Amino acid sequence: MKRRQLFERAEVIRRAYLFVARNETLPDTIRTRAQQALHRLPKKCTPTEVKNTCIKTGKARGINSEFKLSRIQFRLDANRGKIPGVKRAVW
Repeated sequence: MKRRQLFERAEVIRRAYLFVARNETLPDTIRTRAQQALHRLPKKCTPTEVKNTCIKTGKARGINSEFKLSRIQFRLDANRGKIPGVKRAVW
């Protein structure tokens, strides 16, 4: 998805800015500039935005975190037998 690609591109820059912003040995002006630069990065490249989205559809709600799929995609793939080790429950 586009969010994951954007996250991969901006992750190194984000980590560098975070390191500078949290480093208390640096002057306040440099730390403030790093915080401002961090704030200017796109919101969609934050780790939580990427973590909580479906890898097939990009949905942000009803995500099964173990498989990184939305509940609907998980159900469809499980019924088709595309997820190994997952079967329909039968009582």
